[in-house]
Amino acid sequence: MIYDSAPHQSLTPTDLEVPLRMRRLRELGIGEEPDPAFDDFARRLTEVTGSPYAMVNFISEDQQYFAGLHAVSKGDAAATPGRVMDRDHGYCPHVVVRRKALVLDDVCDYPRFAGNPVVDEIGIRSYLGAPLIDRTGTTLGTICVIDTEPRPWGRAGLETIKSMAAELIEQIHQREDTRKQA
Repeated sequence: MIYDSAPHQSLTPTDLEVPLRMRRLRELGIGEEPDPAFDDFARRLTEVTGSPYAMVNFISEDQQYFAGLHAVSKGDAAATPGRVMDRDHGYCPHVVVRRKALVLDDVCDYPRFAGNPVVDEIGIRSYLGAPLIDRTGTTLGTICVIDTEPRPWGRAGLETIKSMAAELIEQIHQREDTRKQA
């Protein structure tokens, strides 16, 4: 039997906005460490969507950082994602580059997404994410919810994740305005 030994070709899109995003995240003082307000926001995302996992995610050139993370306990701590993930894992990098929400009821229905390492490593079967685009037009990162079971997110799920992203952006702007006034 012969196996193709060609190197893995990443399906993660090229992100030309990384330098601008990193500069903006530094200005805002976010994205490099856990943030209790973002953890609370992720908790709210799990409550609103009924999902077992939610993240507030900021993406650099080579990794993703979950400054906000919440996992509903199901007794399987091994499946809980950590705060850092390679950039080519998961679906948030696609949301950042597309600058549009992404709804995957069942990731296995999409060949481009079914082979992503998070399917086997974490057991992700469904994804719902939206970009965090701030007042400068910079895509800072994403918010997302994931499940280990297929989920029919539908139009309601799409509208929910988009409105929650707008709410978090408003909180980030308020935080920035408060810092400037101090």
